[in-house]
Amino acid sequence: MADYFPTGLLEACVVIGASNDKLKEAHQLQQQGRPVDFAQLDPEVLQVHIPPFVTRENESQAYSAFSKVQRRRSFIKKKREKPNAASNQNAESKEPETEDISVPKDIDLIGLPQLCFPGGLQLASELKEERFHFLVFTDVFGNRTYGAVMQYYKPVQEGPHYQNGHWSASKTGRLYTACAICIISKYAYFSALKDCLSCLLVQLKTCRGSDFEERVKEFAAKLALVPTPPPGQLHLVFNLKPLQIVLPSKEDLDHPIVDLDLHLPFLCFKPKQVLQIITCILTEQRIVFFSSDWALLTLISQCFMLYIHPLQWVHTFVPILSRQMLDFVMAPTSFLMGCHIDHFEEVAAETNDLILINIDNGTMAFSCSPGNEIPKTPWAASECFLKRRTELQIHYDLQMSHLGVGTDINDVRMQRRQWQQKLNLEIQQVTLELIVNIFREVNDHLNYEHRVFNSEEFLKSREPEDQLFYKKVLETHIFHSFLKERLNRKMDAFTRMELNTRSEAHRMNPMMDFPRRPTMQEMARKYSSPENRMSKRLGMSMPNLVQERPVDLPLRQASLKKLGIENALKISQKPIKHFRLPDFPPPLSYHYVQNYYSELINLLGKAIATLPPEDSALLARYFYLRGFLNTISGKRLDALSDFQNLYKTDIAIFPTDLVKNLVDSLQRDERGQAEKHSELKRLISKVKKENEKDLVKTDDHVKKFELPKKHMQLEDFVKRIQESGIVKDVGTIHRLFEALTVESIKSGLSWQGVDAAMRASSQSVFYLDSLDGQQKQIDPEVFRVFYKFWKETEAEAQDVHLPAEVIEHLDKNECVYKLSCSVKTNYGVGKIAMTQKRLLLLTDGRPSYVEITKFRDIEEVRISSAPLLLLRVPSLKIKMSLRKEMFEANLKSECDLWNLMVKEMWAGRKMADDHKDPQYMQQALTNVLLMDAVVGCLQSQKAIFAANKLAYFDKMKSEVPMMVPKTTSETLKHKINPSLDLTTPQAVDVLLYTPGQLSFSADADSDGNPKLWCALSDGKVVVFDAASWSIQQNSIQVGASRLNCMLRLDQHQVWIGSQDSTIYIINIRSMSCNKQLTEHRAEVTDIAMEERSDRFGQVQAYSCSADGSLIIWDVSTLKVKKQLQPTSDALHSIKLFNGTLWCCSTDYILELRKNGTLHRKLKLPDLLRDAPTCFSSFLLFLEKDQLWTACVDGGELLVWHDRDLSKPFHKIQLPDCIGVSCMIKVKNQVWVGSQGRAPGKARGKIYVVDTEKYSVEKELVAHTDCVQALCSAEDRYVLSGSAFEDGKIAIWKVE
Repeated sequence: MADYFPTGLLEACVVIGASNDKLKEAHQLQQQGRPVDFAQLDPEVLQVHIPPFVTRENESQAYSAFSKVQRRRSFIKKKREKPNAASNQNAESKEPETEDISVPKDIDLIGLPQLCFPGGLQLASELKEERFHFLVFTDVFGNRTYGAVMQYYKPVQEGPHYQNGHWSASKTGRLYTACAICIISKYAYFSALKDCLSCLLVQLKTCRGSDFEERVKEFAAKLALVPTPPPGQLHLVFNLKPLQIVLPSKEDLDHPIVDLDLHLPFLCFKPKQVLQIITCILTEQRIVFFSSDWALLTLISQCFMLYIHPLQWVHTFVPILSRQMLDFVMAPTSFLMGCHIDHFEEVAAETNDLILINIDNGTMAFSCSPGNEIPKTPWAASECFLKRRTELQIHYDLQMSHLGVGTDINDVRMQRRQWQQKLNLEIQQVTLELIVNIFREVNDHLNYEHRVFNSEEFLKSREPEDQLFYKKVLETHIFHSFLKERLNRKMDAFTRMELNTRSEAHRMNPMMDFPRRPTMQEMARKYSSPENRMSKRLGMSMPNLVQERPVDLPLRQASLKKLGIENALKISQKPIKHFRLPDFPPPLSYHYVQNYYSELINLLGKAIATLPPEDSALLARYFYLRGFLNTISGKRLDALSDFQNLYKTDIAIFPTDLVKNLVDSLQRDERGQAEKHSELKRLISKVKKENEKDLVKTDDHVKKFELPKKHMQLEDFVKRIQESGIVKDVGTIHRLFEALTVESIKSGLSWQGVDAAMRASSQSVFYLDSLDGQQKQIDPEVFRVFYKFWKETEAEAQDVHLPAEVIEHLDKNECVYKLSCSVKTNYGVGKIAMTQKRLLLLTDGRPSYVEITKFRDIEEVRISSAPLLLLRVPSLKIKMSLRKEMFEANLKSECDLWNLMVKEMWAGRKMADDHKDPQYMQQALTNVLLMDAVVGCLQSQKAIFAANKLAYFDKMKSEVPMMVPKTTSETLKHKINPSLDLTTPQAVDVLLYTPGQLSFSADADSDGNPKLWCALSDGKVVVFDAASWSIQQNSIQVGASRLNCMLRLDQHQVWIGSQDSTIYIINIRSMSCNKQLTEHRAEVTDIAMEERSDRFGQVQAYSCSADGSLIIWDVSTLKVKKQLQPTSDALHSIKLFNGTLWCCSTDYILELRKNGTLHRKLKLPDLLRDAPTCFSSFLLFLEKDQLWTACVDGGELLVWHDRDLSKPFHKIQLPDCIGVSCMIKVKNQVWVGSQGRAPGKARGKIYVVDTEKYSVEKELVAHTDCVQALCSAEDRYVLSGSAFEDGKIAIWKVE
């Protein structure tokens, strides 16, 4: 628990040096003129300074929330001897006095002296310059602590010394000893800690030796007062004379602190060597850095750790080894260590399989055994990296040569710091792009539902020259941890860059769920220049990808972005805010320290008060920092209140563990006070619930795909097929199971019975299930052969080479999915090729393009027989609407399979055109490829019968003609599937359309295109680009409950009401949910916004919940302006009209005045009150003084006069309607979403009602389940979403 309470910048300050006894002995020898031994001395701990440095007597428990619980260890050190006669007279008769020092548990004081003097401690006859170096400590859990060490020389004896029984002054000072001061911190502030030690050095040079300990303790106490900045763009500045010290913040919670010069490796090594070292780290080699400069060992090592972010080195990391630690390099496991250059030959001679890196001369040496060679970095990624490196400007003096010389040291330092921060950001982007380019396609081989990575298929997809690299990397702990984060869908730096640099074709992949085959564009690139092949691997990073766009998709008219290389890594450096801490008080006085914290808290309060609400990100940092300080000061309730404010400013930096421990540490009286404050009460309640959730262990494993070894029943077969990545849809896998279990009925039917069963299969897909009582199973050998055939077919498709004259006739996104043997046709001799759009003939001899037909032009497909010498062979005949002549091909043994495949593609194309749903075509193509694999797997007379099980659309066309009504077909424009990447359809609960922006910042995170927001089950929000209907954001997770309502309040935020009683706020630019409103106590059912009365007026939002409560919000501050309770019944929806608020509850519709008082009430009509129904929705037409209402279980709309709500004046009957779920007003029409009856079953229906004639103009049927959501797109289109059996979104034209 204690580990989560905050600590300041300082964890400990330790002074290391030679023992006083050894120094006194050496000094006496020197004074006596005898030779002094300058051999190595053993360094030891002389002083340890640990916070807290001051406490109030008898009130230490109240001083700090963490001081009493932080786990510490004891360290025994000798007390410093005082130079007085009394003590010296008793020196021989008494044992050395000691004192017990309490130190943090993760600081090893035993090994620290060696690390502070890694080259040893020696006396010197002359004064030497001070030197700095840095340390990194790692505990058994992988947590790292950092140290900055300053070695400076001082006279062995300064001032009086003891001689001949009395103290006298020394006239000589020729003997010097090194003393090391080590600052230990939990945070990697290398530059800042070095600056702090430099400031201390100025003080130590002017102080007397007797004041040394007090000066160091005072210095340490000051650093203990310094808080660390929260993640974000707020840096802290404090004055430690003569320098201004800056503590930069982390970019976000997952980012490491960067407080060093990231370009140092580029100054020491050539770019190709930098790549080699990164490769050694990614393949987890045993790496040793060498240098004559101890500081460079740590800094260079730490730079490479930052280069591979967000991947993490999880093995031994010891950047500095002292002489006594050289045996560490004998460790058999992976490690990264650093040694002095003097030990290079010794280490190289003693150990094999090491990577020896000389920082001083920029060379690398390998002592690798055969079979353990270092692979090359993947070619495409390394070429991009090398190009990026040439664009980096890493020489400060060259860039600043045109500027004058600064006269203020702090101004000069600030100028250099700004240059370095910009360069660091550029380097991080370059190295992150390298990591993304190396692992970009890992996501394509992951199965998220079952947490499986298909490493074998991933390796097969790599270029041959890159295979060795990936084979080694895939076996590392680094990559395993990376896989866990991908399977957890972590939105980190890797994910953000990977999404932002995807090619347009890759962005469309979720919308084009075809089995993977090379497109015509990829095929053309494959046989072109290496540069084009590189751009394929790098996504959108390279310049020519601006052309990569499926030709049949609309262009993005609103987007002004370019995809060139100069923009691929355009860095928008966010503005940095500096917060200056007040000057330090006397740090060893409790009263002054408390006043310092109070002053700092007051300064933060003033900053919060003066900051506009729009700057919520900076507000969040101030709240976080003030909460941190209140925690340290023991003001727990104030701290909780500050952290509570993060819900409304930036929930991303909410310190969950700290808040949990604060709640656990509350005293009884504090809990009583918290109960009186509703916000604190809610926060404490939420923390308790989160604690209960934490008890449930989350599944964090990663599986490699393996072929099954046991027989599989249906459930296990579904799981195995999904893991393999062949297909996700459960219904399709069920049909595949039926096909592959045809073998199991051999004993149950004669072949005459099989023929009969095949004819009967048109009536029941599961006809054979009742033949015996045994459950069907798939033999693992059948699965293996099927999987092998599927993958071989994929591999063969990669090797298909079409001539340029053929490729130019096909669309860029077309792929060849099936190629026949060479056959005779009436169009010539050649191979029949099938794409997702057409059949074509590749003629033998000189290949040429002969189009047979597009699938939508087919009128008839049948099997015939053609004479061949004395025999008749099966032939396939296809009749087309655009040609009189039938196409005939003598396909011989392939004829039955091609007959099934062409019929299925034809049926899928027809359904896709009729229903305006491209997914039908995609599913038909999947069925066809599964048929091909089944036939290739079974290779028996039963193979065609088995493949017929997969002819889903062909059966559907022949059994139940799916004729789309003419009105529906004319009105329906398109269909999209937000659940395409999921195994089963999800219900579309809410839809929201947001218009595009005509003007937007080029540096913005998102473009200005219109968007469609779709809320699915369990808190998922999918965002479509409404200019191309491509998925822009696969899933934004918003809680884990059903979402009830969405509303866009301005250009920057969308509010979402959830069943878990929270309003989630999504930032439109970053596409992240970083704010929450938690004031509701029941599920939030609707949100409405009051239009601004004037340009400078405040915007108010209204939200209602299932407990009948209503909250009025100030949108700018997110504060509650008023809370109302108009009814005890559940409120379903609210609307604002002309300053009055209308609320819909179960049995009433209420009209409220602005002050919340009830104005009017409309009751559920008597004729409906006896039925089990309630209001579902309502609309107001103020221009007509009308109110329209609908009921959940009613098939009619009721129209009321606004001035007379006693009874409806008109009823509009909705034909075959079971109940209304939603309705919206579009122009002079009302669109009604409902569940209606169609022939055979209940289906989702939409009624378009004319508001003038009070009649139903259109009945639209395009969903197989209830229509749950409707929204209008600028009154030009209406979008409808259906329940989970259908789970699709239909786009309708408004007339």
